[in-house]
Amino acid sequence: MQDLGENVSKMEPLLIPRESEAYHCLLDIEFELMAKSTALKSAIPADIVEALAILVRTMNCYYSNLIEGHNTHPVDIEKAMAKDFSHDKTKRDLQLEACAHIEVQRWLEKGELNDPVTSAEGLKQIHEHFCKLLPNDLLIVEGESVVPGQFRTKFVQVGKHVAVSPGAILRFLDRYSSVYQSLSKTESLLSVPAAHHRLLWVHPFMDGNGRVARLVSHVQLFKLLDTGGIWSFARGLARTEREYKSHLMACDAARYNDLDGRGNLSLKALVEFTDYFLRVCIDQVDFMSNLIEPGNLRNRILFWAQQQVSSGLLPQHSIGVIEAILYRGSLSRSEVPVILGLTDRQARRITSVLLEKGILTSKSDKSPFKLAFPAALASQWMPGLFPSA
Repeated sequence: MQDLGENVSKMEPLLIPRESEAYHCLLDIEFELMAKSTALKSAIPADIVEALAILVRTMNCYYSNLIEGHNTHPVDIEKAMAKDFSHDKTKRDLQLEACAHIEVQRWLEKGELNDPVTSAEGLKQIHEHFCKLLPNDLLIVEGESVVPGQFRTKFVQVGKHVAVSPGAILRFLDRYSSVYQSLSKTESLLSVPAAHHRLLWVHPFMDGNGRVARLVSHVQLFKLLDTGGIWSFARGLARTEREYKSHLMACDAARYNDLDGRGNLSLKALVEFTDYFLRVCIDQVDFMSNLIEPGNLRNRILFWAQQQVSSGLLPQHSIGVIEAILYRGSLSRSEVPVILGLTDRQARRITSVLLEKGILTSKSDKSPFKLAFPAALASQWMPGLFPSA
């Protein structure tokens, strides 16, 4: 592969200088994000957090793919996860793509990546894991097949930005890795937006760079903030897509003058992107906090359940089961008859209907019942999470 010998300093600055005024202003925004994210997770029972995280994975996948121009509705994504695929090949391929994204996100959240997420090997593993799950038609770019986990072997240009030569990719990623793996927790969190852009700037893969970058940022925030996976910055990026892409292009630019940092790239643009990215995260935490505030969430779900019972679509005592699980987070099988004042057989009939309709979930015939958050009910239970169409 051809290496033009570019100096890795072309990628600087990789960090916002600690001595700068912008650094301390951004720290205030970072601390606000940390406080709000922690408060959100601590306000919800652990079992509800686990159930919500499954729905948010679907949401995260939907919005990340939407940024790439692939619109696969969360209900269709949920069907695909249950092996219910469309007969239309194009839709089926997009469903498979969504399944791949969700699987890789789950894999990253469980800590199954063998190398650091910002290392060259870690990035290759993420790309390989994702691409191996894609249908062949989605691995064709400009008439050539994308090789999972392999860095590009060609020169590329994205907009006005000409990415580094193919032979230089590993050198640049070694620099990228050495900087972003040696930071404190506070610095690591503040550097997430910078690492996001600089990875896209290197453009190591022939295709899939955007998804890999967003997956990397997701798992960094997941670990650094212990989010539990119950909010997603991808929703915020997709809702402000024009601004997101405008910031990325601005960060590609060389510094404007001697007052614009000391690196090759614009420090001002990097500061503005970091500010934008962190505020998007705060906005999404605020959105989820209001949406799943215990009283609001409980009232919406119980109102829906009452409508279903009134319409004869759910058994009469279903509301008691749902209400108990919303309060406790989970419910053992032996507790159901006691709470409802019914026989074991009558209680089983009710929970069987709730399981069949995807309202409840249970890992086995003896495991406790937990609440599920079906994508099909999101418009009623979690309005605004994603389109209801």
